[in-house]
Amino acid sequence: MSEKQVKHPTEIFLRSYPKVIFYWPLLITSFILWIIQALVTENSVALGYAWFIVFFVNIFVTAFDFSSTKFFVLILAIIIVLMIVIFLVLPNFSVSLTGIEIDLGLPWQFYMVMTIILAFILGLVILSTRFEYYKVERNEIIHKKGIFSSAERFPVKSLRFKKEIPDVFEFFMLRAGSLTIMPGKADEVMILPTVLNISKREKQLDWLLSHVSVEPDEIDT
Repeated sequence: MSEKQVKHPTEIFLRSYPKVIFYWPLLITSFILWIIQALVTENSVALGYAWFIVFFVNIFVTAFDFSSTKFFVLILAIIIVLMIVIFLVLPNFSVSLTGIEIDLGLPWQFYMVMTIILAFILGLVILSTRFEYYKVERNEIIHKKGIFSSAERFPVKSLRFKKEIPDVFEFFMLRAGSLTIMPGKADEVMILPTVLNISKREKQLDWLLSHVSVEPDEIDT
């Protein structure tokens, strides 16, 4: 029986994304609630609370770095308990503050607008990374920035890199982490704070760099 040969890339694209990329749960939630609310005759207060819970959790975990798994689990558990007590235990899904009742029953147009706004912003973010990235090849690193700008080139021979996972929640959401690239004789240190699928990129870089160091003139055996 012939074993399947693992295909290793001869070039690796490294892109760093802004933090807004982690708002994809709110985008999906807005889209789902848009469809549900459009099928319901009256504005559902429960759907409104569900949207604001996702909004609060999403913006909270994006604003802070959870470097410790235990701390992250503790904070997340506290948030879930608070949301259940505040929004689900109270009768009729209503909260009364100083005699003012908060009604979060939102129309389907609200969820539609939020879906369009988030999809537009995230689409621009993904598009922008097509024009600014690092491409690691067998002999050099090419830093491309902008549509018409010239590329910077760095040698690969003495390249070193360091992977970090500063935020556990971001790693769970998109397998994201930080990657620091240190070219051999170059003074510049390249820091990519948010690289998606960081573990996969690390394995690809490990293979490419070790292979180049052993067989610099030929990639495939």
